[in-house]
Amino acid sequence: MAKPLSLASALVLAAGLAAYSCSCSNKKQAASGQQQPQYYPTEVVHTTEATLTQTFAATIRGEIDVDIMPRLDGYIKNIYVDEGAVVKKGQKLFSIDAPSAVQGLATAQAALYSAQADLNTAQLNVDRMRPLAEQNIISNVQLLTYQNQYESSRASLAQAQANLAQAQATAGWATVTSPVDGVVGSIPFRLGSLVTSATVLTTVADISNVFAYFSLNEKELLELLARYPGRTQQEKIDNMPDVTLTLADGTRYPYTGKIETITGVIDTSTGSATLRAEFPNPIGTLRSGTSGQITIPRTVKGVIVIPQKATFQQLDKTLVYMVQGDSVVQAIIGVEAMPDGQSYAVTDGLSDGQRIVTDGVATLVNGEKISLQPPSQTLAGTDSTATTRR
Repeated sequence: MAKPLSLASALVLAAGLAAYSCSCSNKKQAASGQQQPQYYPTEVVHTTEATLTQTFAATIRGEIDVDIMPRLDGYIKNIYVDEGAVVKKGQKLFSIDAPSAVQGLATAQAALYSAQADLNTAQLNVDRMRPLAEQNIISNVQLLTYQNQYESSRASLAQAQANLAQAQATAGWATVTSPVDGVVGSIPFRLGSLVTSATVLTTVADISNVFAYFSLNEKELLELLARYPGRTQQEKIDNMPDVTLTLADGTRYPYTGKIETITGVIDTSTGSATLRAEFPNPIGTLRSGTSGQITIPRTVKGVIVIPQKATFQQLDKTLVYMVQGDSVVQAIIGVEAMPDGQSYAVTDGLSDGQRIVTDGVATLVNGEKISLQPPSQTLAGTDSTATTRR
């Protein structure tokens, strides 16, 4: 007769049988290959209208940028402004110590005095000889000689006056003034620096309006011009939308600009054309020489907008998973980035009404079956209720 099992032995045996049963059940399910398809969020896509953008690096220049150069050689005697100062047209910027100009002025003044004295002498001779000629005491030939000397002295005086005016103008060049209203750039020279007529003392930029210069290659330029109506290039430019400017710190400039010109010649070294957009600069935020990015918007009809996370890359191709029945298939699409940085405008490869997987595509494979229904939340709700009751 078999000995009865103790309570402890019975519990161990029951646990072993339960584990064996569970193991067998799992192996049977794995062997049959029956697993529930995983849920993936999907979306039916539709065509719409979208605003796309193109961005190009730009250089900012003042509406007028003038290099300030002395018109004579010498040493810097005074600097009347500081870097970044706002100046008016005609305001003094520098003075140049130019001894040659001072000497030239003194020489011209002395020559004028001499010419005036010669003219006075010639006038006296004519006045003295005319009565004698009238009384036939001297010949008319002698009188004409004195009259010719007088005319020659008059010409010499006129020449001396012109030389003096030139010397005064040259001496005036010792004071360098601003030719325009604007802002003073850097001043690399200091008092006592030797400068010549080829030296750039500073730059004065009129920045009440600024120009943003940017380049497009030949293909981009042709595509840009083809988007807008007009028979001539200027008509197409007039129909182009306003552009925006992003500053170097990533902030957007609050005023929009307008493309005004396109160079008529393609640069053969770079294969690009330069465009110029003008922006107002009422408070002087933009400075000549700074950089930024020009953004040109364009409206496109009949495109499909999808989230970027719905796509994946293979080599240089962009793909999505399209839903066909309860399975997914890969599809190559053409895309352009949207301004929000999180979406794509699909230009090719998808049609209105098709369904795509919108998230989790990194875990999918081509032909995999998926569930279109989200998992049930019943169990979680029951647990929550039980906890509340406790």
